[in-house]
Amino acid sequence: MWPSGGRHLWPSGGTSAAQSHTRGHLVYAAGGVLSVHTERGTSIVPANRVAWTPAGFTHHHRAHGDTDMRIVFLEPSLARLVTGHPAVFLASGLAREALLALTGPRTDDDTAPDRGPAARSRLLRVLVDELREAHEQPLHLPEPRDDRLRAVARRLYEDPSDNATLADLGKAVGAGARTLSRLFRSELGMTFYEWRTQLRIHHALVLLADGHDTTRTAHACGWANPSGFIAAFTGIVGTTPGRYRTGGR
Repeated sequence: MWPSGGRHLWPSGGTSAAQSHTRGHLVYAAGGVLSVHTERGTSIVPANRVAWTPAGFTHHHRAHGDTDMRIVFLEPSLARLVTGHPAVFLASGLAREALLALTGPRTDDDTAPDRGPAARSRLLRVLVDELREAHEQPLHLPEPRDDRLRAVARRLYEDPSDNATLADLGKAVGAGARTLSRLFRSELGMTFYEWRTQLRIHHALVLLADGHDTTRTAHACGWANPSGFIAAFTGIVGTTPGRYRTGGR
């Protein structure tokens, strides 16, 4: 079990037990990459994002690369100002500094100030205000409920580079392409191709955190050439894979 809010250093592959909390919490990776898994789907949390899990949602975390994990719990009066579903937000510079100040320094510096309750309360309000101004980010991959969509998802989870068309996948799971297309929109709020791109970017973040280069990552995630991968990655994550990989380390 994760012990509490604060700072937790986890080796690559470290995984928490499934759990839920009476208070909602924010998770931030000051180093490495985190994935947050709930019954609603999976959120990937690189260094420029922060994930929110409301109270009562069963979840677990996994570290990809050696990860400096920061957890901040919110009282109900503040939690109600965020959102009632798991989400990922862009972490502004101010939000990042507030998260770090609330959870401890980046290094084991014993001279860092020990803030009292009043100072922490002010920082929490600043943090929540920053999140309320931020837009939800497309790094939350919703989990399908329909058995046919779940079969498609399992195949692509196992091999994100699979370039089968929706019609090909439909034949494998016993559904027409139009039916699957309608289900992706109604259940997940996006097209099949948008969902598959999200899945591939999730996989790319993990591979980059594990030290793979851009070209190898692009091919492992189904792009025929690195330029297409770089464009898709930058459009979703907000930075190039090379800069992300260098900055994350």
